[in-house]
Amino acid sequence: MLTATNLVFRAGRRALIDRISASFEPMRLHLVIGPNGAGKSTFIRLLSRLLRPGEGQVLYDGRDVAHCKERELAQCRAVLSQAVEVAFSIPVRELVLMGRYPHFTARPGAADLEVCDEVMQFFDVTEMADRSYGTLSGGEKQRVQFARVLAQIWRPLDGTTRLLFLDEPLTFLDIRHQIDFMEKVRVFASQKDVVVVGVVHDLNLAAQFADRLLLLHEGRVLADGAITEVLTQQHLRTAFAVSPVLLTNPASGKTHLAFETDSRPAGSSR
Repeated sequence: MLTATNLVFRAGRRALIDRISASFEPMRLHLVIGPNGAGKSTFIRLLSRLLRPGEGQVLYDGRDVAHCKERELAQCRAVLSQAVEVAFSIPVRELVLMGRYPHFTARPGAADLEVCDEVMQFFDVTEMADRSYGTLSGGEKQRVQFARVLAQIWRPLDGTTRLLFLDEPLTFLDIRHQIDFMEKVRVFASQKDVVVVGVVHDLNLAAQFADRLLLLHEGRVLADGAITEVLTQQHLRTAFAVSPVLLTNPASGKTHLAFETDSRPAGSSR
């Protein structure tokens, strides 16, 4: 279980995160949505301890992460940021293996090498194993980074929840690979010892894949719950200043969104 209580984070006098409290259960895909500047990425960075809150606390299985050692934390918590730069030439397999660094000291063991192969196959990058990372396209690099991050927490740990944080992970991916990635994340999130919290911009992908949505607006929680409870016309108008049309796929029962915009020139009337 992941719990955040009364989190506050300020940049100068401005509160980027203003007393947010939320709990995240295993076996569910939790997605955070909201407009630009709502505090989504800051919130993820606080949950993952990449940032320290000015007030409040984050608990992993009831333990305050402020008191966790870095290596211990790295063995159970993995973070995929929007874009990860690699400034040196390195084969793809070695980059993926970097995800196992918290689990060994001098050399990787057989289990670490097995994990490396498994995650590369899971994200369909095995054929790139011997290529230099710098020769890959943006989408290929992102898929390799997925494999590296998941290698870090791929296998269960005795009595410890594994946590995966995703900060806008769909950057550089075409629509097919976006859907493929979200499907794979759902599979990983379905395990009883795994908590997954991610930030996405595409509301339709959020509606399609999330088990639970957290809608942020101006650093606060505007709505939290099931898709139908969060993606309402009132909430979306407040957060995004647009008029949504909510559509339901009769075959799947999933909610889809379209947005009405006023295309009239300024000052015109009809």
